[in-house]
Amino acid sequence: MEIAAYRPQLTLQPTSDQDSRRPRIFPILFLSLLLFIISVLAFTPNADPGTGEELAKTYCATCHLYPEPSLLDKKTWNEFVLPNMGWRLGIREDDEDPYLKMDRDELPLVKALNVFPEKALLSRADWKKIVKYYIQNAPDNALPQKDPPTVDKELKKFHVEALTFPITTFPQTCLLKYDSSSGLLYVGDGHNELFAMTRDLQLQASWKIESPPVDLAFQPGASPRVLCIGSLKPSQKVNGSYYAFDTVTATRNDPVKMDQLARPVACAVADVNGDRVNDLIICQFGNFTGKLSWFENGDPHKEHMLKAQLGAIHVEVRDFNGDGKPDIMALMAQAREELLLFTNKGNNEFSEQMVYEFPPVYGMTYFELADFNHDGHPDKLLSNGDNWDLSQIRKNYHGIRILMNDGKNNFKVTKFIPFFGAFKAMARDFDKDGDLDIAAIAFSDKPDEQSNTFLYLENKGDLSFSAASTPAAANGKWLTMEVCDFDHDGDQDIILGSFVFNFKEYSKLVARGVESLPQVLILWNDSK
Repeated sequence: MEIAAYRPQLTLQPTSDQDSRRPRIFPILFLSLLLFIISVLAFTPNADPGTGEELAKTYCATCHLYPEPSLLDKKTWNEFVLPNMGWRLGIREDDEDPYLKMDRDELPLVKALNVFPEKALLSRADWKKIVKYYIQNAPDNALPQKDPPTVDKELKKFHVEALTFPITTFPQTCLLKYDSSSGLLYVGDGHNELFAMTRDLQLQASWKIESPPVDLAFQPGASPRVLCIGSLKPSQKVNGSYYAFDTVTATRNDPVKMDQLARPVACAVADVNGDRVNDLIICQFGNFTGKLSWFENGDPHKEHMLKAQLGAIHVEVRDFNGDGKPDIMALMAQAREELLLFTNKGNNEFSEQMVYEFPPVYGMTYFELADFNHDGHPDKLLSNGDNWDLSQIRKNYHGIRILMNDGKNNFKVTKFIPFFGAFKAMARDFDKDGDLDIAAIAFSDKPDEQSNTFLYLENKGDLSFSAASTPAAANGKWLTMEVCDFDHDGDQDIILGSFVFNFKEYSKLVARGVESLPQVLILWNDSK
């Protein structure tokens, strides 16, 4: 029903108080199937499509996992989510215009996709059944979290240092990436700035780039390359780019610049086809359309499509089945929120397997591979908490999940840690006791959530964690996080990046008593 939105290595801006940072639309590949099914059910003579529940399961499950009414409260369903769903089925009132707040140059691009059809695709009577079903079965208020962690406000094993960069407005940190070969920390800002910082916190260099940076790729013997999103807010334009930004170190052997990318948000470099030359995988999150694909030898003219679907957010490359060929695991956000495994068959061919699927309101944001039980099989650490969509309420299913691998790449949620607004979680042995701890951030601007926008979860054994945070976390809206041994002392430090989109968000922080807004917060690890 609701089309949820991105989250990530980047931020997307709502076009109004109810609009989503993430595009909130149906994947275009499923739209034609949706229209076909609806037309058959709605217009077959003497057809009885059934109850509101049956109708909802038929229509919703065509494009994503069916969302239970309990996922949202009555008001949110009635005032925000269901009206938007109705637009996508051609159900609207005379005074309603889905395109009203859309930029003029976006209109023809969006209308060409027929996301909001002019003609109703089902009868109003059937639509009213769906609405009634959700309103009658949804809770009056959002369901509370069950057993949230008790958080120690003193972060005993770290000391904190805040950094501010030479920009003239509030922080918009949309990228943190550490290059282990050079020892430099790269910090990207939404004002099209990129900075390189040494471990003694000296600014080594800065660059003005094409659009907000969201990822970097480092390869031996080649200059670093930056992935630029093109537009932070939802846009159907394809003006993202990938290129060597440092003209001093760029060489003639660097691949040519890529442009016309559909709001890319993440990339990975690996030898996918076994020719001993690195290939490039790019997640093009997109808006109403997007895709996941890899480019042979990084050549923009040799693209291989893995998935023509919007919402690609993050990929990991690993030989999952032990056949010697690198496979690709990807997280897709948006309407169809899912983990997908693309198994390498050789000869540039991949087979697709669904690993796990979530309802469209979950707001999946990030995953990484981590072997929590030390059995040699990669488990999954996932975070979900993107709340910049049509349902900006506290959701009890926001949080951090550990999916354990049975050794055959079948995954089961073994641990859930509630965490409102969870945006990124990373597993490392921070205290050097032999097991994996977790650092996690939440991207949130709700006053009662700010004290817990960062969590350090220390593993006490058997996936039991104690939680701690720091008062310094209240001074930012943490969108990005990097973990590395930045000071080269043998342990893992944690680096947080704050993103404040506009003056309205800035005012909320000031009203809450925040006096300083650092771009970056470094949590130096004191473990020995």
